[in-house]
Amino acid sequence: MSSRISALGLDIGKKRIGVAGCDGTGLIATGLTTIERQSFVLDVAQLQQLVLERTAQILVVGLPYTMKGELGFQAKQVQKLAPKLAQALNLPIEYVDERLTSVEAEQLINLEKKSTHFIEKGLIDRKAAAIILQRWLDLRRSKLIGALEASANE
Repeated sequence: MSSRISALGLDIGKKRIGVAGCDGTGLIATGLTTIERQSFVLDVAQLQQLVLERTAQILVVGLPYTMKGELGFQAKQVQKLAPKLAQALNLPIEYVDERLTSVEAEQLINLEKKSTHFIEKGLIDRKAAAIILQRWLDLRRSKLIGALEASANE
């Protein structure tokens, strides 16, 4: 039905970058790692390693809109950094609305652990990146299905 895809999902924060990847079918996103931000060069080096290992074709970056749907301070910071990362990694970039992904990630982690004890922030970032990438994969799949249905009806 669809061509194989290898995408990296990024949840870019001030201190960390949560990274997720998907299976080749584009069905399931999984948290891979959390990069503790140090410098642009070191962050790119870590991402480049993942791009090579996973033969990534695209970066999917969460854009943290405000609850009013506006671009706040953090979204503008992401919009400054993400294109630089994409250029350094020589990959195209797509943005996904990431509102409430960290809250959703924390809730999922709590359900999985059946505990509300301290949760490692890096785990939340990885899980949020997976949610961001999963949203993109689901949207991509629904567009592909819609296009196939439309061409079948012609």
